[in-house]
Amino acid sequence: MSGQDSDGGGRGSDVSGGVSSAVVVGAGLAGLTTAAGLAAAGIAVTVLEARDRVGGRTHGLQVAPGSWVDAGAAYLGDRHTELLEMASGLGLKTTPTTMLGASRFALGTEDTTRDGRFPPLNAVALGDMFELLDELTAAVRPDAPWLTPDAERLDTLTAAEWADQHLTHPDARLFFPLFLGEMMAADPADVSVLHLAFYLRSGGGIRYLNAFEGGAQQDRIADGAHQLCERLVELPGVQLQLGEAVLAVHQDESGVTVHSTGGTHRADVAVVALPPLLADAVEYRPELPARRAGGRTARGCAVKVQLVYPEPLWRSHGLSGWSVNAEGPLLSTVDDSPAGGTVGVLTGFVTGSEAHRYGALAPEQQRAAAVEQAARLFPMLPEPIGFHLTDWVNEQYSKGCYAALLGPGDWLRLGPTLTTPHRRVHWAGTETSTEYFGLMEGAIRSGRRAAAEVLARH
Repeated sequence: MSGQDSDGGGRGSDVSGGVSSAVVVGAGLAGLTTAAGLAAAGIAVTVLEARDRVGGRTHGLQVAPGSWVDAGAAYLGDRHTELLEMASGLGLKTTPTTMLGASRFALGTEDTTRDGRFPPLNAVALGDMFELLDELTAAVRPDAPWLTPDAERLDTLTAAEWADQHLTHPDARLFFPLFLGEMMAADPADVSVLHLAFYLRSGGGIRYLNAFEGGAQQDRIADGAHQLCERLVELPGVQLQLGEAVLAVHQDESGVTVHSTGGTHRADVAVVALPPLLADAVEYRPELPARRAGGRTARGCAVKVQLVYPEPLWRSHGLSGWSVNAEGPLLSTVDDSPAGGTVGVLTGFVTGSEAHRYGALAPEQQRAAAVEQAARLFPMLPEPIGFHLTDWVNEQYSKGCYAALLGPGDWLRLGPTLTTPHRRVHWAGTETSTEYFGLMEGAIRSGRRAAAEVLARH
């Protein structure tokens, strides 16, 4: 996002001089990409992470000895060039997302099985819906959404209000929130139409974002995307401090002092690589000229469930493991079985308002509901041998996933300053990227931008 200098210090006149040290707040993909870039330039970098692990919204789960799945960010496509370059440079390989076989749909009174991923709904109604979304997407300015023609109206209107105005067929009304949940982990009432259009445009358009083969969900990092951060932190020049939640960032003419639960850290500059809701909770002195989140900024609504079976039994029945469902908790499922066939893993996505409802259940209720629904969709399944649930909505140090949801008014208020440095404080994170916002690719691009900014400005 192109930032504009504002009162409080976007300009470099008061921060001149070389940089020999930096503190990076957050050991997710954006923060560690920034840290690696600065360390490569000879800067001593300390990375502070509140969790007891690196990775942020990438997180690996071991579902069998030597077999891992992604509890967080997982998928990538051929347009994710920075991610592919990074993975290759770190010695990591990709593996295709398996989508062979028929799909299951539970969108009405009767469950159905059919080839392909197009749901058994009125094709004309869904086609009209996608045409309307394509028109919105084509009109948005991806480099500066707040400068989009008619931006004020689009940023005032929620996606739910837009659907009420434009979607008349019951099948389109049924499918629209399911589509938004799959694409951006959003309830239609939480996001503005401007954010919806920008998100789809930023990610490469509806067809690319929604596709497996040839699209943004084509591949995964073999053995888990969490390895990206685990290998980045091993690069020389990066000092990691886990279990240190940052409380305040104070700066003066000669540097910054970062206060965390583990102590204080002094450096020439700081890069805050946190989601907007977390970054906004940090105390800054001098105060920020503009907040990092708005009153309507919401958490990405995603709970990810992994059901583990002795093998991917659905495949021998001609099924891909893909399903779309009108009722939860699992609004969609996908085959995430590790390569090599050690176990079968059916991943379920709980998104939108359903994620809040499901996240409030007791653990035994969560397990029972997911297992029962999976067995109804795929009757050949036995009782799972493993069950893993990652609740990103209620995760203290993420406050949602895939990314923050920008609500009415957010882009107009926040957009122009989201990347503007605050004197010696710079910003990274997938929510600061106008390219592939909300994706791993966006996180990496934001980290490289932030590192280049620090080196150029100081």
